[in-house]
Amino acid sequence: MRRPLADDLADRILDDVLSGRYGVGTALPSESELAEQSGLSRLTVREAVKTLRSKGVLRVVQGRGTYVAPTSEWSVLDPTLLIARSAAQADSLLLPLKLIEARRLVEVGVAELAASRRCEKDISRLEETLDEMRTASRAKDVSTFVRADIAFHQVILDAADNAFVAAIFDPLAQILRLTRYQTSAHAAVRRHAIAHHGNILEAIAAGDPTAARQAMHAHIVQTENDMVKYVRDPAAALTELRGSDLRRA
Repeated sequence: MRRPLADDLADRILDDVLSGRYGVGTALPSESELAEQSGLSRLTVREAVKTLRSKGVLRVVQGRGTYVAPTSEWSVLDPTLLIARSAAQADSLLLPLKLIEARRLVEVGVAELAASRRCEKDISRLEETLDEMRTASRAKDVSTFVRADIAFHQVILDAADNAFVAAIFDPLAQILRLTRYQTSAHAAVRRHAIAHHGNILEAIAAGDPTAARQAMHAHIVQTENDMVKYVRDPAAALTELRGSDLRRA
């Protein structure tokens, strides 16, 4: 399915921001100028600008125009902007590692709850998704591997049976797909993930909250180590995200 023209234009404007064509604090060309430059309608330009405004990239100053906002105001819940912000920082790993830190705070406790509340259906589903990860890893099918990985953690979240935690965690889902995709392209990372997921499954199946907590913590620590060792260039990751099916998942 073809993406809306406004989304493509929003990406092009963002690229111009990242390249320095439109620096932080500078004004964008007028709506009519952007329409002429892009060969698109003013309505499409308006929608593209609206999208970037909603994500904090642009801000409107009444009577003056539309300006590029500081990167500190850009949404941290948009995977494209997470990578873009990382690329703009001296330490490109800063934000991805903060995401892993947030995961550790949430998912370790979630695993503990899941071990106490899981049912046989949850255990069966965990086994199925782990098998899917193994099969996808052997086939070097990174997209399928990531989907199975995400599904494994979703089963744990569902088994924890806490709507408040699920609501907190939900906005991170798409970003998690991206960060996993960045690292899971490496066979060593997939091996680490499969081994740790196996430990988590064993602890939850045994109904052992302490072991589940420890296994999840070890998994997150390994994920952090793999991120530091294997993460690729942020600009390449941004290009990959735009071309992958993960953006549409």
